[in-house]
Amino acid sequence: MKHSVSPAKINLSLVVGSVRSDGLHELTSVFQRISIVDYVTVESQPKIDNAFCEVRGFSGDQLMLKALEVLTAFTEYDGVFQARVKKNIPVAAGLGGGSSDAGTTLRLAHKLMGSPLSEKTLIKIAFGLGSDVPFFLTVGPQLVEGAGELLTPLKLPQDYWVVVALPHAVKKKATGDIFQKFDEGNGYLGYENRRSDLLKSLKDNLNLQGIAGFPRNDLASFSGSESFIDLFSNFGAFRADVSGAGPAVYGLFHDKDHAEEAADQLRGSCKTWLAVPVA
Repeated sequence: MKHSVSPAKINLSLVVGSVRSDGLHELTSVFQRISIVDYVTVESQPKIDNAFCEVRGFSGDQLMLKALEVLTAFTEYDGVFQARVKKNIPVAAGLGGGSSDAGTTLRLAHKLMGSPLSEKTLIKIAFGLGSDVPFFLTVGPQLVEGAGELLTPLKLPQDYWVVVALPHAVKKKATGDIFQKFDEGNGYLGYENRRSDLLKSLKDNLNLQGIAGFPRNDLASFSGSESFIDLFSNFGAFRADVSGAGPAVYGLFHDKDHAEEAADQLRGSCKTWLAVPVA
């Protein structure tokens, strides 16, 4: 049996390009794990008649089950896996909870098998599950490119506080619908320039001031929660943005007192979490 925390992520920047030949969008992003976590347990049992992979704890999560089934089929494993998850990460918020749980499940199951696959092969399997899943097989913040399959470790400062806010009045839009609106508005125009700006920031300013200057999330204006970015800035955040396709919004703060004050101010209109960066 293997246990692990399964952390949420925020996009410290998300620059989105046009649709690739495989139907996925080209992107350049910076992913950072934060201390809002689910708890995942995976165990293996001998394969007997009518035995099958199973996930307990959250009936809405099919990605964890798919991770177990794909890994079992790919390796022709002669056992079956059972997984359990305790959810704390808000669902469908742009924080990567489902992808994190799937990545953690894949990693733990692979360890129980004796780690027979190369990292490259495991990343390929993860990408087949979802574009964010490969990130959750890595350690530390990452530059994410391609459609999520190209990962480069980054050394970024971790000495700040994160407030995550989920606005009560904003209904989650389907991620596909958000990307469709982005495409219809020609949001991909200027992608190479925004990408170059982000890469230059990563090269020149790997400090909190540099993070503050990262390009904004290209999907923010389609998320329905863009107005909360300015609220965070008014409360003293040195950077605020939408995470993923939203609707979660985050603010980054130099100290805990200001972060807690911002979280208190937002609780009338949002559900809030106080967190820190984690590896």
